Amino acid sequence: MTAMQKKDVNPVAHLTRSDIERLGEELDAVRARIIESRGAKDAAYIRGVIKGQRYLEMGSRALLLFSKKKPAFVVGTVGLAAAKILENMEIGHNVMHGQWDWMRDPKIHSSTWEWDNASPSDLWKHSHNELHHTYTNVIGRDNDLGYGIMRVDEDQKWVPFYLGQPAWNFINACFFEYGIAAYDLELGKYLKGRKDKAVFQRDSRKVLHKIREQFTKDYVAHPLLAALTGSGKQTIKANFIANLTRNLWTHSVIMCGHFPSGVETFTKKSIVGESRGDWYLRQMLGSANISGSKAMHVATGNLSYQIEHHLFPDLPSNRYEEISKDVQDICERYGLSYVTGSLPRQVASAWWTIIRLSLPNDFAAKLERKPQNVTDLVQRQVQPKAA
Repeated sequence: MTAMQKKDVNPVAHLTRSDIERLGEELDAVRARIIESRGAKDAAYIRGVIKGQRYLEMGSRALLLFSKKKPAFVVGTVGLAAAKILENMEIGHNVMHGQWDWMRDPKIHSSTWEWDNASPSDLWKHSHNELHHTYTNVIGRDNDLGYGIMRVDEDQKWVPFYLGQPAWNFINACFFEYGIAAYDLELGKYLKGRKDKAVFQRDSRKVLHKIREQFTKDYVAHPLLAALTGSGKQTIKANFIANLTRNLWTHSVIMCGHFPSGVETFTKKSIVGESRGDWYLRQMLGSANISGSKAMHVATGNLSYQIEHHLFPDLPSNRYEEISKDVQDICERYGLSYVTGSLPRQVASAWWTIIRLSLPNDFAAKLERKPQNVTDLVQRQVQPKAA
């Protein structure tokens, strides 16, 4: 049975072993149905997104060659930021999850894709796909939960260092791609003597090479071309703004996936003897969704369907909306919460969690009643029915 951190009320206490295994079988059936129905329409979707993203990036970079003119600067910067977000979220993240490997297209495959980000794809796939998605929200095993620098649960011992975690989180948001690169490099693990020096040096060379490539593209090659029209400085500024925007957006989306109110964390015991049904249950309770428009879902890489993504990380992202109807129905029938809310609400809730956990438990408890009225942090949850 999934073992959660200490809670006043255990949200899975009403489930029997047979309930959990039956839940797993139902979700396996959903997975099988989507795999069976994958086809030309799905392939056309991802190829269309990739084509659109490339045209958007090329057009935006071309406009920025004339960015000494304000309209070209504004439109080019917005377009480039959107292109970077689209590449990282709906394309890069999902391709590297293997969502499109079934197409057998070597150009759109998890083994060959390199994304527009400071972190090398092979290091990211190890830390994200192999570790985070296996040990989702398990305190002490899932380092995506706080990235090793933040307190993420009341049961974690509080030390004065955590008072600064709202500041660390904001700095991390601004330079998120570099924070992810350091995280994927396992810098903290190396500094604690838990990563082999030779392996760390090898990985460091990969990261530095990737950062150099990204820096050259955005802050050397592109501005040099723009300098021919007297737009070099403006192009440097535009690339910086585009990268900053992408970093802030991706950080916000990812925070909304596991930090809002209502999301559960788990003990290390939760993975001892864990069945497939237990694993599904942990993914459902350890994730949160974002409600919004179709455009918003695409901009998040469909990580707005974080619950569905964690249940089925290698299924095509364009099918998560369809899958969500099945998942909500299962949550209702098994008496489980389905945590979701608007983007502003989920971002506010995630930030409040970071701020609250930066404080000692006793002090944070005194503030717990007030933010609900100020920031409207109450999560909209599907009301459970009896299993």
